[in-house]
Amino acid sequence: MKYFKFIIVAIVLFSACKKEESQADKDDAIIRQYLSDNSIDAIKDASGIYYVITDEGTGNDHPDISSEVTVRYKGYLTDGTVFDETTGNSTATFPLSGLIRGWQIGIPKLKQGGKGTFYIPSALGYGSQATGSIPANSVLIFDIELVSFD
Repeated sequence: MKYFKFIIVAIVLFSACKKEESQADKDDAIIRQYLSDNSIDAIKDASGIYYVITDEGTGNDHPDISSEVTVRYKGYLTDGTVFDETTGNSTATFPLSGLIRGWQIGIPKLKQGGKGTFYIPSALGYGSQATGSIPANSVLIFDIELVSFD
């Protein structure tokens, strides 16, 4: 009976020590599955975002965190739900420092006129807060064209 209690205690302790899957791990799995399902070959940045540069753009310069960027973009979820976009030839201008961390990491990978798609884990997007039609802990996908920056 003494050994039986020991085994039960050991099982309980072992179960309690099992590491929960982090949100970052869940997001990474979601992104990898999306890329696989859609036959997309993306690069993973050390930050956790994945990206595909479809057009590098021109010139030698890239924007930095202090740049104001003018872009065309489409933002959507992994289920295809579009939550925000510029339409037609319209553009949007933002200080890069005021945007989500995923854009702050992704946009500087482009030169003027460059285009890319960025797969952004929730922690580099809106995190655990629901924002508008974006549910909490959502992986975000953005197709971005960097029209200009200064």
